[in-house]
Amino acid sequence: MIDGKLIQTVDVSRIKFRTNISKSILKELTVIAKENRTHVNYLLENGIINVLIKGSISYNKDLRPKDRVQYKTTYDKELLESLRWFAKEKNLFINDVIEYGVQFININDVKNKNYRYRIEQKE
Repeated sequence: MIDGKLIQTVDVSRIKFRTNISKSILKELTVIAKENRTHVNYLLENGIINVLIKGSISYNKDLRPKDRVQYKTTYDKELLESLRWFAKEKNLFINDVIEYGVQFININDVKNKNYRYRIEQKE
């Protein structure tokens, strides 16, 4: 709020990112997001975080989905940098890690739809 008016600001901790993700996975996540009042990218972020925490990945490159479509969204800047490093370290593509992370989504830890409208108090 500035001078008693609510001002919309850009969340500088988020960065736009475009990748290719399985269309069937996106459809499934869209349903889950709607049921749980969240966004698909919040679900994906949660899965990525859990993969990074785990620190290991077992991915068969021969089983990559054939139905990948372009997906544009925003991610937490630090999370995306960690994801890039992790994918490079494991000799995988970023979208491989994102798709792998879907199986590790913990719906209880996912941000809700209104998270982007949060108001943070200045100290």
